[in-house]
Amino acid sequence: MDNYTTVDIDILNTSCYTSPQSHYKKEVIIFMRVILRGIYLLCLGFTFILSSHSVFAAQKKQNVKKPQDIKEEKLVEDINIIRYPGSTAIALKARQAIVMDYSDGKILLEKNAHEQMAPSSMTKIMTSYIIEEKLKKGEVSLDSTFLVSEKAWRIGGSKSFMPLGEQVKLEDILRGIIIQSGNDACVVAAEGLHGSEEDFVDVMNSTAQEIGMKNTHFANSNGWPAENHYSTAYDLALLGAWLIKSHPEFYPIYSEKNFTFGKDQKGNPITQGNRNPLLYKALGCDGIKTGYTDEGGYGIVASFIDKDRRYIMVINGLSSMKERADESAKVVYWVKQNFVNKKFYSKGDIIDEVPVWLGVKDKVQLEVADDVFGLSVRSEQKNNVDIKKDIPSSLPAPLKAGEVVGKMIITIDNEKHEVALVAKESIEKVGFFKQIVLYLTSFF
Repeated sequence: MDNYTTVDIDILNTSCYTSPQSHYKKEVIIFMRVILRGIYLLCLGFTFILSSHSVFAAQKKQNVKKPQDIKEEKLVEDINIIRYPGSTAIALKARQAIVMDYSDGKILLEKNAHEQMAPSSMTKIMTSYIIEEKLKKGEVSLDSTFLVSEKAWRIGGSKSFMPLGEQVKLEDILRGIIIQSGNDACVVAAEGLHGSEEDFVDVMNSTAQEIGMKNTHFANSNGWPAENHYSTAYDLALLGAWLIKSHPEFYPIYSEKNFTFGKDQKGNPITQGNRNPLLYKALGCDGIKTGYTDEGGYGIVASFIDKDRRYIMVINGLSSMKERADESAKVVYWVKQNFVNKKFYSKGDIIDEVPVWLGVKDKVQLEVADDVFGLSVRSEQKNNVDIKKDIPSSLPAPLKAGEVVGKMIITIDNEKHEVALVAKESIEKVGFFKQIVLYLTSFF
């Protein structure tokens, strides 16, 4: 088009002759030039409209989900993931998951939590629990030694490198189980405590029933793949909470990041790190145990504290160590973002006052013996709180400051708390003659 314009201009400018013919020719040329320019502009505009429409259609096709896709995603969220009312949504790659409040067992999050799964090395929590129970009862000590049998020495999987035919201290065995996840250490402990691994497993299963692990059965002491060896995320959460409550004196071992035991072929000490990825992040985690098998995938039972409140988390069925680390951290962040440990009463808060009979003071104030906390969802502004007081109509002197004289039952969002009420101050009993006067005046 630009070439035609140039030619036209040249034609128009090459002659000074203004005859009618030449004037007519010039008008025709100008008219043709206008027509050609108009056609060109129309073509450009039409091309632009077609291109824009194609791009928009492509983007729309790419960005908009089909109704069936949206429906499928919603079903996955509704059926597989159950969240505490008021908490935000979360997507989980784990096949099984649960978050349990340590103080009262309240479930904050679950996904296939009662589905049977391979517990893998998370089995070792029960093994270490039984060892700690024996230690607590004084049946053995950390200095007790057990023989490393050929069965223990030959077992596959993760090892603590227990030396064949030698005696090993129970303290080293326990750390080998908790920190190094040693399958050999589990067998040494089982045989040393109960004579055989089979008898030890019987104790594991009976203990599981006592704890309330109704959907669990162990076939060995270490989680090595075996028929009829299974548990659930819910049961493992119960076990983790039970261990922490029962053996707080041994629980710090679960947060130790490495342990040195055994020697390599060159005679150098072998140091192995704790496999719990949350111990290496500032997330408040202080235990407890990881696990992996081909059947179960990568899993973890972990405990963490946020604002003085402890939680138990179990996730399982992940495809890699990295995925386990990312998923577990994600769940911890979710708890921290959604829940708060709200203080409803502080120790020393005055609740009521009651008359004192035969005291140097007529009344005594009753105060809360301990802080009262309740789990609260951050998104909710109010909590449903119901208070019931169980106190006498009067109290006889003498009274001592801090003496328990009643109780208060506080229900926060269906979560019950029982707290003692104590006398705020000491009140002595009046003298003998004053007692007589009070007795006499009581009849008038």
